[in-house]
Amino acid sequence: MKRIRYGALIRSGVLLSGTALLLSACAHVKPDEMEAELAQVRAEMRAGDQAVEDQLNARVDQVETRLAGLESHLRALRDDFDVTVERLESALRFNTPVHFAFDDDQVRTQDRELLNQFAAVIADYYSDATVTVEGFTDSAGNAEYNKQLGQRRAESVKSYLQTRGLASDRLRAVSYGEAQDRQIVPGAQGPGTEGWQNRRVSMVIDFNPQSATMPAVASSGTDDS
Repeated sequence: MKRIRYGALIRSGVLLSGTALLLSACAHVKPDEMEAELAQVRAEMRAGDQAVEDQLNARVDQVETRLAGLESHLRALRDDFDVTVERLESALRFNTPVHFAFDDDQVRTQDRELLNQFAAVIADYYSDATVTVEGFTDSAGNAEYNKQLGQRRAESVKSYLQTRGLASDRLRAVSYGEAQDRQIVPGAQGPGTEGWQNRRVSMVIDFNPQSATMPAVASSGTDDS
């Protein structure tokens, strides 16, 4: 749509300037000279349209190249760390194998290399995107406390990503707690190692963060998972 609009504006400007020139001189030129002037106007119109088309195509190619590069690197992380990448409307959800011990919110040593590589990809390709860290728990204990625990887990990963160079104003942390529709193994829970699949974070790379809906975080609770 923009290409057509820009092309129309260029054609109108060129046509108006060319027409004014021809009208001012029409009483003094021969037919063959008139044809030459018209040919020049047509050539300028074609050149203007081509310039706009080239500019738009270059912009589209640049965006597609950047997105393809990012997805390629995320696929490499998927292969190296057994993660999955899910395309959303204006974002990519990066489901990571970053898990937590029962009732714990500290980033494990074995998960740091994955977070290091993830941070490097974001810094290299999309430093202007917003990364939302989503925190989850298993369903053991009180739902309100689990919402808080999920938030602490998300904040812990967010803080770690900041130490790897990501800007704080491009990072968000939200909690889904024990949300049943987001559990990896429905109903699996601790204590101990049981339910570890549900004690996790995922990360969303958002290219249009204004469209994202952030869930509320509970204000109190007493149990754990």
